[in-house]
Amino acid sequence: MTDLSREQQRDFEAAAFRTLVAHLRERSDVQNIDLMNLAGFCRNCLSNWYREAAEKAGIELSKEESREIIYGMPYDEWRAKNQTEASDAKKAAFERNRPKE
Repeated sequence: MTDLSREQQRDFEAAAFRTLVAHLRERSDVQNIDLMNLAGFCRNCLSNWYREAAEKAGIELSKEESREIIYGMPYDEWRAKNQTEASDAKKAAFERNRPKE
C-alpha cells in the first residue's frame, strides 16, 4: 500500500466525503429509507457525524445547520421537494434492520 502522510490521508478522505455529499445531492431520487435499508446510514447520519466532528473541535452546530450542510438546503425544503412516502415493505425492512437502542 502507498504510504500517505497524515495530511494526504485527511485531504483524500475530505475529497471522498465531498464527492459522496455531492452525489447524494444529485440523487435526490434515492430516499433516506433506501439508504438505511441498504447501507445502514443515510443523509441524516452523515449530518449527525459532521455535527459530532464539529463539536469535538469545539464548534457548535445545530441539527438544522448540519443537515443544511449535507442536503445543500434546509432539511424541510429538501423534504418538501424530494421526500416521498415510503412503501409498507420499505418501512417493514427499516424496522427489521434498524439498530436496537
